[in-house]
Amino acid sequence: MNGRNLFATARRVLAQLRHDPRSIALMIVAPSVLVGLFAWLFSEQDAVFDRFGGAILALFPFIVMFLITSITTLRERKSGTLERLMTTPLGKADFILGYALAFGVMALLQAVITVWFAVWVCGLAVDGPLWQLGLVAVVDALLGTALGLLASAFAQTEFQAVQFMPVLVFPQIILGGLFMPRDQMPDVLHAISDWLPLSYAIDTINAVAAGKEGGDVFGPLLVVVAFMVGALVLASLTLRRRTR
Repeated sequence: MNGRNLFATARRVLAQLRHDPRSIALMIVAPSVLVGLFAWLFSEQDAVFDRFGGAILALFPFIVMFLITSITTLRERKSGTLERLMTTPLGKADFILGYALAFGVMALLQAVITVWFAVWVCGLAVDGPLWQLGLVAVVDALLGTALGLLASAFAQTEFQAVQFMPVLVFPQIILGGLFMPRDQMPDVLHAISDWLPLSYAIDTINAVAAGKEGGDVFGPLLVVVAFMVGALVLASLTLRRRTR
């Protein structure tokens, strides 16, 4: 891995995004719009948004960054850009981590805007520090980025990249604790949820919303980070130069 190549890749990706307003809008605006729709839907029911709003903050950035990252990276391979880059000193790890860094910047902007909108516009009640809520939102978006990079390494078309959602995303949504507390699930499903990173992301953001501290917040957050790092390493090992 070469730090110079890594940062050059990140700058190139950010420069491309600057000329793609639709992708920027999807990353920055879409999560806030979805949170707003959810809050509006349950505006007449007391405490529903406060109960589920934290988990929604973990969910929507994760999904959006997964889609954007997997499709954008796949385009690099299909267009031959990655193959040309690999004739330079750029390594696979430089490419993957450069993408992760660039989308990490976008994830930071996304988290700030989404948390601000959820708390001050939609009225989400949070007992813990807002910076922790923002931190969890950033990590969740980065998790989506890492899994998107991993999915793009295996997909051959953009449609196939989207098809990875039922495999990598939907089970995590169902078993992550959004619809039912994980400790109330059947034993087998509870055991499966323990191996899904979004479960720990939802646990973390619920802990922040409830005002918990220490290991209740940072323990599951470290698990999410470990999954994210593992996905990035696997993506760099399995990345192909070109999709034919």
